[in-house]
Amino acid sequence: MSYQLSEINAALERDPKAFLDACDEAYNVKVRRAAKTIAERAEDCPIVLLSGPSGSGKTTTAMKIAEALSELGVGSKSLAMDSYFRTVDPKTSPRTPDGKLDLESPRCLDLDLLGEHLNALAQGKQIRLPIYNFITQIQAGPIGKRMKLKKNEVVVCEGIHALNDEIVSHCPGAIRLYISARSNVLDDDGKMIFKGTWMRLMRRLVRDNNFRGTNPAATMEMWANVRRGEKKYISPFKERADLKFDTAFASEVSIMKQFVKPLLEALPETAERYDELRKILPMLDRFADVDPELLAPESLLREFIGGGVYDY
Repeated sequence: MSYQLSEINAALERDPKAFLDACDEAYNVKVRRAAKTIAERAEDCPIVLLSGPSGSGKTTTAMKIAEALSELGVGSKSLAMDSYFRTVDPKTSPRTPDGKLDLESPRCLDLDLLGEHLNALAQGKQIRLPIYNFITQIQAGPIGKRMKLKKNEVVVCEGIHALNDEIVSHCPGAIRLYISARSNVLDDDGKMIFKGTWMRLMRRLVRDNNFRGTNPAATMEMWANVRRGEKKYISPFKERADLKFDTAFASEVSIMKQFVKPLLEALPETAERYDELRKILPMLDRFADVDPELLAPESLLREFIGGGVYDY
């Protein structure tokens, strides 16, 4: 899918609030469609696996699916794959080709425990969630809160490796969803001026800077390995999804540019992928400005810029 720059700018000039709301509604239609599929299959298997690369909006999408399921009379619980990270051990943790810790690898997760828990939940059994400390990078084991599915209830398991064969093999009947922001923006001549990948990068840069204490230079240093991990560990499994949808917004660049532009302008020339970042900056100026305050508080984009109704 692609968007036309001239149509985006014209819509923002006519009625910016109406355009932002229409973009949100287009995304919400996809969420409701996914919820309907889940509800129809919930009796066969109560496990929902939601995957997608970094910056796709998995967390918000999982919460919105839960809301849509509730409207259909189906309860839900959330299971974050991040809780299943293994303790980081410099001796045994996976490495990238250049010798750095490969935190994108599924081997960083206790996939056996996760699969065991999903299988137990599908059988109506109770599990106890593991606790992972992201500061110390230590896994304390399954000593967290207890979880058991009630009748007419599903669990949504969200994470970048959710469609990995090692997980799916434990619950082959699971409903599998894959999301990603992948729409490009074209000019009137059909030339691509903004990649969907750049949208995800903008989301990551802004979120990391605002909420994760990671400056843009550090995010860019990680980005090459994030992209390598996507191609190696995530994309090969996306065709196994029962349902795929795009989480890019036609209005997105006009909103995000105000947050990401100063971050890009402040990057030193020594920053990773500096040349690519300098290609993004002039493209941002081609998009009309819009007041972020017009964005609905329940919008997915609030996951990255803040001011939303959801807790992350």
